[in-house]
Amino acid sequence: MDSDEDERIPFSRRPEWSDVTPVPQDDGPNPVVSIAYKDDFRETMDYFRAVYLSDERSPRALQLTTETIEMNPGNYTVWHFRRLVLEALNTDLHDEMDFVAHVAERNPKNYQIWHHRRWVAEKLGTEAASLELQFTKKILALDSKNYHVWSHRLWVLETLGGWEDELEYCEKLLEDDIFNNSVWNQRYFIMTHSPLLGGLQAVRESEVSFTVKAIMSNPANESPWRYLRGLYKGDHKLLVRDSQVSSLCLEVLKTNPNCVFALGLLLDLLCYGFKPSGEFTSVIESVRHSASDTSDTSDVKFANTICSVLERVDPIRANYWAWRKSKLHPEVY
Repeated sequence: MDSDEDERIPFSRRPEWSDVTPVPQDDGPNPVVSIAYKDDFRETMDYFRAVYLSDERSPRALQLTTETIEMNPGNYTVWHFRRLVLEALNTDLHDEMDFVAHVAERNPKNYQIWHHRRWVAEKLGTEAASLELQFTKKILALDSKNYHVWSHRLWVLETLGGWEDELEYCEKLLEDDIFNNSVWNQRYFIMTHSPLLGGLQAVRESEVSFTVKAIMSNPANESPWRYLRGLYKGDHKLLVRDSQVSSLCLEVLKTNPNCVFALGLLLDLLCYGFKPSGEFTSVIESVRHSASDTSDTSDVKFANTICSVLERVDPIRANYWAWRKSKLHPEVY
């Protein structure tokens, strides 16, 4: 409750609850660790159990769930019962949205709240799309990587619509923080699911250009590297054929020879059949020197050299790169 604890009237002193016998929590005869609940919380839950067990779906039952949720917004049983009461009373769900917003703003990472809000939005239908998109924007302005909010926003777009301004919204967030992996994920979702863009094939060329620029601005940002791979959706041949990708690796390694993401992508290109030009030879040689790789290179192919370098510049995954080297096909350049 928003009021001070001293102003709260106990249920036992409320005339409208005089006909209800509270049901205490049953911890068994010998509880190992008895939780020291506050008196007001204990009493509220005792009355909730009584109403829940009697399946009373009334206005006072709805108010009881409100007070219970205010005390513990993570109680999934209370939320479930609240939905039953809301349906039974045919309550105006616009009012319910206001209540959920009030709770969510103070508990933005509570799964039960977002599950309940989705239920309400689904009941309201497409008219709730704009409201939900605006509300999630408000919460994301406080925490732009809140997984629950992004998940809810994805559901709204797929179920209720509202795609028109989503790409513009993501671009604004990336301008604010190019490292925000949640926004990169959302952008990929738009490219692959929006009915307005025509699918990944239709946007791939422009998106690759956009991503290359983002990488060149900060090659240490892993998110656009992952996004770039996703734009080819496992089509290795297409990835190899696109000169923008190999050129990107080359340009990054010229100035950042220890860039793990560029080296890893170049390694994959080689394994997928990419045949490097002569310009790559000098670049790989500078990479070796930068990583202090002293292995014999008299007859070592590019992929083998890259694996050796990655073992040194990426020590956390050194065993992985050693394994990759052991699995290199003899035909890989």
